[in-house]
Amino acid sequence: MNRNIAAVLAQVELPGSDSPRLDAELLLAHVLGKSRSYLFTWPQKELSEPEIECFSALLARRQRGEPVAYLLGEQGFWTLDLQVSSDTLIPRPDTERLVEVALELGPLQPAQVLDLGTGTGAIALALASERPQWQLTGCDRMPGAVALAEQNRARLALSNARFLQSDWFAALNSDRFDLIVSNPPYIAADDPHLAEGDVRFEPASALVSGADGLDDIRLIVASAPTHMNDAGWLLLEHGWQQAEAVRGLLEQRGFHAVQSWQDLGGHQRVSGGQWHG
Repeated sequence: MNRNIAAVLAQVELPGSDSPRLDAELLLAHVLGKSRSYLFTWPQKELSEPEIECFSALLARRQRGEPVAYLLGEQGFWTLDLQVSSDTLIPRPDTERLVEVALELGPLQPAQVLDLGTGTGAIALALASERPQWQLTGCDRMPGAVALAEQNRARLALSNARFLQSDWFAALNSDRFDLIVSNPPYIAADDPHLAEGDVRFEPASALVSGADGLDDIRLIVASAPTHMNDAGWLLLEHGWQQAEAVRGLLEQRGFHAVQSWQDLGGHQRVSGGQWHG
């Protein structure tokens, strides 16, 4: 029986995956402790029995739908490699648009920046890496998420970020910020997509927000001005059909220059406004 890298990969079947070959390569490279390029450089390398058993176990979990990022324990975001766990959402490329808009609108001078519902710390750490003059605060309601974000911060050696446990603004007291960003839960409770794909394995508390998916965004928009400096921006990621509703909430609360920004797919993915207190 041929047990080399090329033969083992050729036998893989992952019918539920959109990218079965890529998934298999990432999982095997993880088992071997090597990069994907190693698989192409040494396709005839024989695998040991423990390596095959470990790879088979990971494939079985993937066949049941478990996300590759959870199986690997890591996910790339922006320019960073982040540790992930089932305590948090898996960072997605769409959210990089929120980072881009924050970098465009945020001040060039030192600033206080808040990331609400930080999860892995992805947004806060991406901003901290690009703007060393900013001080980032990331907060999350879940203790496991806060611990994971701090692990990522320490591993990346970003001293201008901190993470704390807070149910939205609850633990922030009178702190004020020049920029507030958030990728909050925004999926409606009855959305059929919650029963499909990777989201089945992600924490529902980080996905679902009431009957129309806007409960948490309503709370953030209503509460944010109390924690904003004059001319500060509030930027929110939301669902691709929610931009008009989110802009309406921002305008009703008294935000200025309210607008939306498109993602790479042409969908309005981020909305925000500027506060003049």
